[in-house]
Amino acid sequence: MDYVVLQVIAWVALGAVMVLFSLTGGFDLGAGGLLPFVAKSEEERRVVINTVGPTWDGNQVWLVIIGAGIFAIWPRAYAVSFTGFYFAMLIVLWGLFLRPVSFEYRSKFAKQSSRTFWDWALFAGSVVPAIIFGVAMGNLLLGSPFSFDPMSLRVDYTGTFFGLLTPFSLLCGALSFSMFAMHGAVYLLLRCEGMVYQRSRKAAMFFSRLFLALYLIVGIILLFGLSGYHLEAMPENPSAHPLANTVSVYRGAWVTNYFQHPWMLVAPLLGALGAILTYIAAKFEKRVKCFFMSTLCILGAVASIGFSLFPFLMPSSTYPDQSLLIWNSASSRTSLIGILIVAAISLPIIFIYTNFVYRKLWGRSQRMSEKVIAEQSHTLY
Repeated sequence: MDYVVLQVIAWVALGAVMVLFSLTGGFDLGAGGLLPFVAKSEEERRVVINTVGPTWDGNQVWLVIIGAGIFAIWPRAYAVSFTGFYFAMLIVLWGLFLRPVSFEYRSKFAKQSSRTFWDWALFAGSVVPAIIFGVAMGNLLLGSPFSFDPMSLRVDYTGTFFGLLTPFSLLCGALSFSMFAMHGAVYLLLRCEGMVYQRSRKAAMFFSRLFLALYLIVGIILLFGLSGYHLEAMPENPSAHPLANTVSVYRGAWVTNYFQHPWMLVAPLLGALGAILTYIAAKFEKRVKCFFMSTLCILGAVASIGFSLFPFLMPSSTYPDQSLLIWNSASSRTSLIGILIVAAISLPIIFIYTNFVYRKLWGRSQRMSEKVIAEQSHTLY
């Protein structure tokens, strides 16, 4: 198979895994971020926790696959991103570390004050990663301050952690959190009863509107206000080192792919339309349809980021011609073939098993409620 085709297939495959993480890990993070607001009593908090308790750890598998995939497929991009975003990634990991101990420890204490502490730890461990993911996407669109030594190709990153926290990247962080919160509220809407259900319905309506507003604002900024990157010419050898690019920077460059390939417009339209339909479905209490529409919204939103960036992985704001593309930072052809063979075998197995688990859990006739918590108090979180 042609080397360039292999690289595109790898890009599509990793994009699909990112969508799967956003869908499954997304409602875990969203539900944790909504915990203090949709659950007021101890029983209600246990309702929320037990809706995601059986599956949250399995959903993190997709995040591990994303990291391993970038390392295996684009090692140069992996090296640059961990150099530039190292402290941000540590914050994400520290946030994710809080989640398992929060799930396990809160039920070990009889004092309400101790349980409240771990509830807020779960909240922080859910909100912080959701925001940082969006901040990272915002910085990819802004470009990162790195360059390569012409002789050794050693990367030189000149940015700082606080340099990542620009107004646009924070806006993208708010957009990311609103997307996860919307999906988490929709999941609780699907799985809960009682007051948690009622508050989750209001949260789904609020965050779907907030997401739509922020999504449109970010789109307008990309179209009219932000300087983007555009690959002017494909190198004669697409797998050449990063010094062989010809990249231009101008306002609105991130939307040129949509004019050159109009079919890509399906992604941003799906993101916006999915948010609108999520709001309508939540308003009329259509649980299953609401979850389906939220899923379409996330699919469109994640795909629109990928289509806007393509073929860039990490644009360089210092020397745009040294930006990392899917072509110039990939592993060898032999490595990609091996990686894709392993992925073709393992990913369907993971997907089938995950589907089996959710069918078993969602196949229960009972939705989670305070009554279920009372009846199974000693077997649930």
